[in-house]
Amino acid sequence: MTAPVSVKLLNHRAKLPVYGSPDAAGADLYALTDGPITIAPGQTVLIHTGIALAIPRGYVGLVYARSGLATKEGLAPANKVGVIDADYRGELMVSLYNQSRANRVVECGDRIAQLVVTPYLTAEFAQVEELDGTQRGSGGFGSTGTK
Repeated sequence: MTAPVSVKLLNHRAKLPVYGSPDAAGADLYALTDGPITIAPGQTVLIHTGIALAIPRGYVGLVYARSGLATKEGLAPANKVGVIDADYRGELMVSLYNQSRANRVVECGDRIAQLVVTPYLTAEFAQVEELDGTQRGSGGFGSTGTK
């Protein structure tokens, strides 16, 4: 299943998102910088991509960490999952957080995150006096056991 997504390059050095393999769900997003950007441990830096998207109505763009970058280098989106609504037309930027104990450097053209475009449902919220019962009920974190 494919969804047509129009991409505007806001800078001649910007790169289109690219899928790393035929069955990849996420397309790589690339950094657009004027030089190396050092991200200190515990620091968050907003990284430009130089692209704007027109995501189709009924779809959402979700920006996730690249697993290798997050596990090997400690760089992942600060908000964990970025949400790009279908009506947003500004530049796509990624807030990278350095969760490692060492300085990390992002260079122009580095793959910094991945974009998943997926359909979504809009909920119709209705206030009620009582909710239907379930086996779990109101049990919260860890209430279903550990095994």
